[in-house]
Amino acid sequence: MHLLVGSGMLIAVTLASPRTHTMQRSLLARFLDDLDCRAPGAINRRRFLATVGGSAAAAVAVLPAYRHALAARRRAEAEAGGAIRVESIEAHEIQPRYNKWIHHELQHFYGPSKRYVYEVKTNTGLVGLGESGSPESEAVRKGYIGTNPFDHVGDMTSLGLGTAMYDLMGQAAGVPVHRLIGQRQRRWVKVGSWTVSADPSHMAEAVKQYSRRGYTWLKYHLSPFENVFDQLEAMQKVAPPGFKVQFDVTMGGTDDHTPDLLIRMARFPICGAFEDPKLEKDIDAYKELRSRVRVPILYHHSPLGATFEVVRRAADGYMMG
Repeated sequence: MHLLVGSGMLIAVTLASPRTHTMQRSLLARFLDDLDCRAPGAINRRRFLATVGGSAAAAVAVLPAYRHALAARRRAEAEAGGAIRVESIEAHEIQPRYNKWIHHELQHFYGPSKRYVYEVKTNTGLVGLGESGSPESEAVRKGYIGTNPFDHVGDMTSLGLGTAMYDLMGQAAGVPVHRLIGQRQRRWVKVGSWTVSADPSHMAEAVKQYSRRGYTWLKYHLSPFENVFDQLEAMQKVAPPGFKVQFDVTMGGTDDHTPDLLIRMARFPICGAFEDPKLEKDIDAYKELRSRVRVPILYHHSPLGATFEVVRRAADGYMMG
Protein backbone atom coordinates (compact mmCIF):
# COMPACT_ATOMS: atom_id res chain seq x y z
CA MET A 1 0.00 0.00 0.00
CA HIS A 2 2.71 2.41 0.90
CA LEU A 3 4.42 1.64 -2.39
CA LEU A 4 1.22 2.41 -4.28
CA VAL A 5 0.85 5.67 -2.41
CA GLY A 6 4.47 6.43 -3.18
CA SER A 7 3.88 5.76 -6.86
CA GLY A 8 0.89 8.04 -6.85
CA MET A 9 2.96 10.78 -5.26
CA LEU A 10 5.68 10.38 -7.84
CA ILE A 11 3.23 10.62 -10.70
CA ALA A 12 1.61 13.67 -9.14
CA VAL A 13 4.96 15.43 -8.87
CA THR A 14 5.87 14.55 -12.44
CA LEU A 15 2.60 15.54 -14.08
CA ALA A 16 1.47 18.48 -11.98
CA SER A 17 1.81 21.94 -13.45
CA PRO A 18 4.28 24.30 -11.75
CA ARG A 19 2.92 26.06 -8.67
CA THR A 20 4.01 29.34 -7.21
CA HIS A 21 5.23 29.51 -3.63
CA THR A 22 1.98 31.28 -2.63
CA MET A 23 -0.11 28.54 -4.25
CA GLN A 24 1.88 25.88 -2.44
CA ARG A 25 1.34 27.52 0.93
CA SER A 26 -2.37 27.91 0.25
CA LEU A 27 -2.80 24.28 -0.78
CA LEU A 28 -0.82 23.05 2.20
CA ALA A 29 -2.82 25.18 4.63
CA ARG A 30 -6.12 23.94 3.20
CA PHE A 31 -4.93 20.34 3.38
CA LEU A 32 -3.79 20.61 6.99
CA ASP A 33 -7.07 22.26 7.96
CA ASP A 34 -8.91 19.26 6.53
CA LEU A 35 -7.00 16.84 8.75
CA ASP A 36 -8.28 15.81 12.16
CA CYS A 37 -5.39 17.30 14.13
CA ARG A 38 -6.60 15.73 17.36
CA ALA A 39 -6.52 12.20 15.97
CA PRO A 40 -4.11 9.78 17.68
CA GLY A 41 -3.65 7.87 14.42
CA ALA A 42 -0.97 7.96 11.78
CA ILE A 43 -1.89 11.28 10.13
CA ASN A 44 -2.32 14.62 11.87
CA ARG A 45 -0.80 18.06 11.41
CA ARG A 46 2.26 17.50 13.59
CA ARG A 47 2.99 13.98 12.35
CA PHE A 48 2.46 15.00 8.76
CA LEU A 49 4.92 17.88 8.97
CA ALA A 50 7.42 15.70 10.81
CA THR A 51 7.14 13.02 8.15
CA VAL A 52 7.90 15.40 5.30
CA GLY A 53 10.54 17.25 7.26
CA GLY A 54 8.54 20.48 7.34
CA SER A 55 8.92 20.93 3.59
CA ALA A 56 5.92 22.61 1.98
CA ALA A 57 6.92 21.37 -1.44
CA ALA A 58 7.08 17.78 -0.24
CA ALA A 59 3.76 18.16 1.54
CA VAL A 60 2.02 19.50 -1.55
CA ALA A 61 3.37 16.54 -3.52
CA VAL A 62 1.29 14.10 -1.45
CA LEU A 63 -1.94 16.10 -1.65
CA PRO A 64 -3.41 14.19 -4.60
CA ALA A 65 -2.89 10.88 -2.79
CA TYR A 66 -4.62 12.02 0.41
CA ARG A 67 -7.44 14.09 -1.12
CA HIS A 68 -9.20 10.89 -2.21
CA ALA A 69 -9.20 9.54 1.34
CA LEU A 70 -10.25 12.86 2.86
CA ALA A 71 -13.19 13.19 0.48
CA ALA A 72 -14.19 9.59 1.18
CA ARG A 73 -14.02 10.23 4.91
CA ARG A 74 -16.43 13.17 4.70
CA ARG A 75 -18.86 11.21 2.55
CA ALA A 76 -18.72 8.11 4.76
CA GLU A 77 -19.24 10.05 7.98
CA ALA A 78 -22.13 11.99 6.46
CA GLU A 79 -23.85 8.74 5.51
CA ALA A 80 -23.12 7.18 8.91
CA GLY A 81 -24.47 10.20 10.74
CA GLY A 82 -21.26 10.80 12.64
CA ALA A 83 -17.67 9.77 13.12
CA ILE A 84 -16.67 6.16 12.50
CA ARG A 85 -14.64 4.71 15.36
CA VAL A 86 -12.85 1.43 15.94
CA GLU A 87 -14.49 -0.38 18.85
CA SER A 88 -12.75 -3.74 19.01
CA ILE A 89 -9.88 -5.73 17.53
CA GLU A 90 -9.67 -9.51 17.62
CA ALA A 91 -6.53 -11.39 16.59
CA HIS A 92 -6.90 -14.91 15.20
CA GLU A 93 -3.89 -17.21 14.81
CA ILE A 94 -4.22 -19.61 11.91
CA GLN A 95 -1.90 -22.31 10.58
CA PRO A 96 -2.44 -22.79 6.85
CA ARG A 97 -1.32 -26.18 5.61
CA TYR A 98 1.42 -26.55 3.05
CA ASN A 99 0.61 -28.39 -0.17
CA LYS A 100 1.43 -32.07 0.16
CA TRP A 101 4.04 -32.10 -2.59
CA ILE A 102 6.09 -29.38 -0.87
CA HIS A 103 5.14 -29.99 2.77
CA HIS A 104 8.31 -31.81 3.82
CA GLU A 105 10.68 -29.17 2.42
CA LEU A 106 8.82 -26.15 3.80
CA GLN A 107 8.12 -27.77 7.16
CA HIS A 108 11.81 -28.61 7.50
CA PHE A 109 12.91 -25.11 6.45
CA TYR A 110 10.31 -22.87 8.14
CA GLY A 111 8.45 -25.04 10.62
CA PRO A 112 4.66 -24.71 10.98
CA SER A 113 3.13 -21.86 8.99
CA LYS A 114 1.54 -19.22 11.20
CA ARG A 115 -0.47 -16.19 10.13
CA TYR A 116 -2.48 -13.69 12.13
CA VAL A 117 -5.83 -12.39 10.93
CA TYR A 118 -7.18 -9.22 12.54
CA GLU A 119 -10.92 -8.67 12.77
CA VAL A 120 -11.64 -5.00 13.40
CA LYS A 121 -15.17 -3.80 14.23
CA THR A 122 -16.50 -0.24 14.24
CA ASN A 123 -19.38 1.54 15.96
CA THR A 124 -21.25 1.54 12.63
CA GLY A 125 -21.21 -2.23 12.22
CA LEU A 126 -18.40 -2.46 9.69
CA VAL A 127 -15.91 -5.32 9.95
CA GLY A 128 -12.43 -4.94 8.44
CA LEU A 129 -9.92 -7.72 7.97
CA GLY A 130 -6.13 -7.57 7.90
CA GLU A 131 -3.41 -10.20 7.93
CA SER A 132 0.28 -10.40 8.82
CA GLY A 133 2.97 -12.88 9.69
CA SER A 134 3.54 -11.84 13.30
CA PRO A 135 1.25 -10.77 16.16
CA GLU A 136 0.96 -7.17 17.25
CA SER A 137 1.41 -6.30 20.90
CA GLU A 138 -1.52 -5.31 23.05
CA ALA A 139 -0.14 -1.77 23.19
CA VAL A 140 -0.14 -1.46 19.41
CA ARG A 141 -3.70 -2.79 19.17
CA LYS A 142 -4.91 -0.38 21.84
CA GLY A 143 -3.49 2.47 19.78
CA TYR A 144 -6.17 1.85 17.16
CA ILE A 145 -9.12 1.59 19.54
CA GLY A 146 -11.27 4.72 19.47
CA THR A 147 -9.69 6.07 16.31
CA ASN A 148 -11.29 6.66 12.93
CA PRO A 149 -10.06 4.25 10.23
CA PHE A 150 -9.38 7.30 8.06
CA ASP A 151 -6.88 8.50 10.67
CA HIS A 152 -4.59 5.75 9.41
CA VAL A 153 -4.08 6.76 5.80
CA GLY A 154 -0.49 5.82 5.00
CA ASP A 155 -0.27 3.80 8.22
CA MET A 156 3.30 2.78 9.06
CA THR A 157 2.59 1.15 12.42
CA SER A 158 1.23 -2.26 11.49
CA LEU A 159 0.90 -4.05 8.16
CA GLY A 160 -1.96 -6.25 9.35
CA LEU A 161 -3.95 -3.58 11.17
CA GLY A 162 -3.16 -0.99 8.51
CA THR A 163 -4.66 -3.35 5.93
CA ALA A 164 -7.77 -3.71 8.08
CA MET A 165 -8.06 0.09 8.31
CA TYR A 166 -7.98 0.38 4.52
CA ASP A 167 -10.59 -2.39 4.30
CA LEU A 168 -12.83 -0.32 6.59
CA MET A 169 -12.17 2.87 4.63
CA GLY A 170 -13.16 1.23 1.37
CA GLN A 171 -16.33 -0.24 2.88
CA ALA A 172 -17.30 3.06 4.48
CA ALA A 173 -16.79 4.97 1.25
CA GLY A 174 -18.33 2.25 -0.90
CA VAL A 175 -15.37 2.11 -3.27
CA PRO A 176 -12.42 -0.23 -3.94
CA VAL A 177 -9.41 0.63 -1.79
CA HIS A 178 -7.33 1.68 -4.78
CA ARG A 179 -9.77 4.57 -5.34
CA LEU A 180 -8.65 6.02 -1.99
CA ILE A 181 -5.04 6.00 -3.12
CA GLY A 182 -5.17 7.31 -6.67
CA GLN A 183 -5.93 6.35 -10.23
CA ARG A 184 -5.84 2.66 -11.06
CA GLN A 185 -2.57 1.79 -12.75
CA ARG A 186 -3.41 -1.77 -13.86
CA ARG A 187 -6.09 -4.42 -13.55
CA TRP A 188 -3.69 -7.22 -12.66
CA VAL A 189 -0.22 -7.77 -11.24
CA LYS A 190 2.30 -10.49 -11.91
CA VAL A 191 2.70 -13.11 -9.21
CA GLY A 192 5.69 -15.42 -8.94
CA SER A 193 6.10 -18.79 -7.22
CA TRP A 194 8.42 -19.75 -4.38
CA THR A 195 10.24 -22.75 -3.00
CA VAL A 196 13.31 -23.51 -0.90
CA SER A 197 16.58 -25.00 -2.06
CA ALA A 198 16.40 -28.79 -1.97
CA ASP A 199 17.59 -31.82 -3.90
CA PRO A 200 17.32 -31.68 -7.71
CA SER A 201 14.25 -33.93 -7.81
CA HIS A 202 12.32 -31.50 -5.63
CA MET A 203 13.41 -28.53 -7.74
CA ALA A 204 12.18 -30.30 -10.87
CA GLU A 205 8.89 -31.10 -9.15
CA ALA A 206 8.51 -27.45 -8.13
CA VAL A 207 8.87 -26.32 -11.74
CA LYS A 208 6.32 -28.89 -12.91
CA GLN A 209 3.81 -28.08 -10.17
CA TYR A 210 4.01 -24.32 -10.52
CA SER A 211 4.04 -24.26 -14.32
CA ARG A 212 0.84 -26.37 -14.30
CA ARG A 213 -0.75 -23.67 -12.15
CA GLY A 214 0.13 -21.00 -14.70
CA TYR A 215 3.23 -19.55 -13.07
CA THR A 216 6.07 -18.51 -15.35
CA TRP A 217 8.60 -17.53 -12.66
CA LEU A 218 10.05 -19.34 -9.64
CA LYS A 219 12.31 -17.85 -6.99
CA TYR A 220 14.45 -19.50 -4.34
CA HIS A 221 17.57 -18.82 -2.27
CA LEU A 222 20.73 -20.67 -3.18
CA SER A 223 22.08 -22.97 -0.48
CA PRO A 224 25.62 -24.21 0.23
CA PHE A 225 24.11 -27.66 0.87
CA GLU A 226 22.95 -28.18 -2.73
CA ASN A 227 24.78 -28.05 -6.06
CA VAL A 228 23.07 -25.35 -8.10
CA PHE A 229 24.13 -26.88 -11.42
CA ASP A 230 22.53 -30.21 -10.51
CA GLN A 231 19.40 -28.23 -9.67
CA LEU A 232 19.58 -26.27 -12.93
CA GLU A 233 19.91 -29.37 -15.05
CA ALA A 234 16.94 -31.01 -13.33
CA MET A 235 14.73 -27.94 -13.66
CA GLN A 236 15.73 -27.28 -17.26
CA LYS A 237 14.64 -30.78 -18.32
CA VAL A 238 11.04 -30.26 -17.18
CA ALA A 239 10.58 -26.50 -17.68
CA PRO A 240 8.09 -25.39 -20.35
CA PRO A 241 9.30 -22.80 -22.88
CA GLY A 242 9.61 -19.35 -21.31
CA PHE A 243 9.67 -20.53 -17.70
CA LYS A 244 12.31 -18.64 -15.69
CA VAL A 245 14.00 -18.91 -12.30
CA GLN A 246 15.12 -15.99 -10.14
CA PHE A 247 18.14 -16.99 -8.09
CA ASP A 248 18.61 -15.15 -4.80
CA VAL A 249 22.37 -15.38 -4.22
CA THR A 250 21.90 -13.85 -0.73
CA MET A 251 24.85 -11.47 -1.09
CA GLY A 252 27.46 -14.19 -1.33
CA GLY A 253 27.42 -17.46 0.53
CA THR A 254 29.93 -19.11 -1.77
CA ASP A 255 33.68 -19.23 -2.34
CA ASP A 256 33.18 -19.32 -6.10
CA HIS A 257 34.29 -16.39 -8.23
CA THR A 258 30.94 -14.64 -8.57
CA PRO A 259 31.19 -13.44 -12.21
CA ASP A 260 32.31 -16.87 -13.42
CA LEU A 261 29.60 -18.60 -11.40
CA LEU A 262 26.80 -16.39 -12.74
CA ILE A 263 28.06 -16.48 -16.32
CA ARG A 264 28.03 -20.27 -16.20
CA MET A 265 24.53 -20.35 -14.67
CA ALA A 266 23.26 -17.86 -17.26
CA ARG A 267 23.93 -20.39 -20.03
CA PHE A 268 20.81 -22.28 -18.98
CA PRO A 269 17.70 -20.92 -20.77
CA ILE A 270 15.72 -21.25 -17.53
CA CYS A 271 18.01 -18.73 -15.78
CA GLY A 272 16.00 -15.50 -15.56
CA ALA A 273 17.59 -13.17 -13.00
CA PHE A 274 20.10 -12.91 -10.15
CA GLU A 275 19.10 -11.18 -6.94
CA ASP A 276 21.65 -9.74 -4.49
CA PRO A 277 24.73 -11.44 -5.98
CA LYS A 278 27.18 -9.21 -4.05
CA LEU A 279 27.39 -7.50 -0.68
CA GLU A 280 24.81 -4.74 -0.64
CA LYS A 281 27.26 -1.87 0.00
CA ASP A 282 29.58 -2.73 -2.89
CA ILE A 283 27.79 -0.66 -5.52
CA ASP A 284 30.79 -0.61 -7.86
CA ALA A 285 30.90 -4.42 -7.77
CA TYR A 286 27.27 -4.52 -8.85
CA LYS A 287 28.00 -2.21 -11.76
CA GLU A 288 30.98 -4.32 -12.83
CA LEU A 289 28.99 -7.53 -12.53
CA ARG A 290 26.12 -6.11 -14.57
CA SER A 291 28.52 -5.29 -17.40
CA ARG A 292 29.73 -8.90 -17.52
CA VAL A 293 26.58 -10.96 -16.99
CA ARG A 294 23.89 -11.07 -19.66
CA VAL A 295 21.07 -11.92 -17.26
CA PRO A 296 19.25 -9.17 -15.29
CA ILE A 297 20.80 -8.24 -11.94
CA LEU A 298 18.33 -7.31 -9.19
CA TYR A 299 19.20 -5.17 -6.16
CA HIS A 300 16.98 -5.95 -3.18
CA HIS A 301 18.89 -4.55 -0.21
CA SER A 302 20.15 -1.39 -1.90
CA PRO A 303 21.89 0.60 0.87
CA LEU A 304 20.84 4.02 -0.44
CA GLY A 305 17.25 3.16 -1.25
CA ALA A 306 17.64 2.77 -5.02
CA THR A 307 18.89 6.35 -5.48
CA PHE A 308 22.63 6.59 -6.10
CA GLU A 309 22.58 2.94 -7.17
CA VAL A 310 20.26 3.86 -10.05
CA VAL A 311 22.53 6.72 -11.11
CA ARG A 312 25.46 4.32 -11.10
CA ARG A 313 23.42 1.79 -13.11
CA ALA A 314 24.30 -0.88 -10.61
CA ALA A 315 21.37 -3.15 -11.45
CA ASP A 316 18.65 -3.86 -13.97
CA GLY A 317 15.90 -3.80 -11.37
CA TYR A 318 15.27 -2.85 -7.75
CA MET A 319 13.11 -4.65 -5.23
CA MET A 320 11.47 -2.52 -2.55
CA GLY A 321 10.24 -3.82 0.78
